[in-house]
Amino acid sequence: MKATRHIYWLLPLLMTACGQKAEQREKQPIRVQTEVVQSNAQTAEGRTYVGVVEENQATVVSYTTMGTLKRVAVSEGQAVGRGQLIAELDDTQARNMLAAAEAQNRQAEDALTRYKLLHDEGSMTEAQWVEVQSKVDQARSELAIARRNVADSRLEAPVSGIVGKRFMQAGETALPSQPVVSILDISSVKVKIAVPEREMAAFSSHTPTAVHVEAIGRTFQGGTVEKGVQADAMTHTYDVRIRVSNPHRELLPGMVAKVEVKDAGESTEAVSSHVLVPLTAVQRRADGTLFVWTVSKDNTAHRATVSTGNTAGNRIEILSGLSDGQRVVTEGYQKLSEGTKVAL
Repeated sequence: MKATRHIYWLLPLLMTACGQKAEQREKQPIRVQTEVVQSNAQTAEGRTYVGVVEENQATVVSYTTMGTLKRVAVSEGQAVGRGQLIAELDDTQARNMLAAAEAQNRQAEDALTRYKLLHDEGSMTEAQWVEVQSKVDQARSELAIARRNVADSRLEAPVSGIVGKRFMQAGETALPSQPVVSILDISSVKVKIAVPEREMAAFSSHTPTAVHVEAIGRTFQGGTVEKGVQADAMTHTYDVRIRVSNPHRELLPGMVAKVEVKDAGESTEAVSSHVLVPLTAVQRRADGTLFVWTVSKDNTAHRATVSTGNTAGNRIEILSGLSDGQRVVTEGYQKLSEGTKVAL
């Protein structure tokens, strides 16, 4: 009985301890990833945008028939010329059909030669002669198709350029119109930037620009400017593409570039500084306003209402609501609420 009383006496203590532990677990900080925001400066001489290099044209190469890939003769990044072999299908069946078509065509041609003598001598009716000619035409057509099938087992480059991406490997089954590789024309490239709607009027097809690419440490003079006509629904920015000559193929698709626009309609006295954050860090409230999660010095999460500007790749410019040096949550924000304790 004493033992039983001791157990009853300990139960409340154990329940209290469990509750405290559960409460401690509930109060554990939520682990998140953050980054300190950085400036995207606009100089007094003009405006600077962050852009991404794009190919001039991309051509997806595919088969018109179905078959098993025997080999792919090119690799990603390789320069190819028009007519160069890209890939081959297993042509065993196609060659067998070609051999059969050639035999049938020889038989039909031989019959045509023999029956022509009879026709010339008047020993055949016109109906019989037409039937012989029809069989020859059919044999010739089937031979042409068989030759075409053998030729189609070789996939050749329709244009010159570099191989951007290889979609298939040897041994896989290729289907009609299924991409095998993409070929990129980078003899000239385009640098895409996102321009706020209020600045679009300052751009023309001949607006002078300078394009600096940090990856290769070079600055290029921008060429013709192409203005987009459809705005991004969230950021209210338009895509603008600047053509840049690339004869030595130094500029590659995906490289980040800084574009300085000399005459973008800004006053020469206007100097401002904006910050860039990942696109996924920007969230939308039910009323349509945008916000990001920031982390204060006491490691608590808070919503900061922001307005956005240019996009560059997977990042977006914050026009207001953040300042240089603030810490923004980039991953793990789904579990946050106002004032939540976080662990970096």
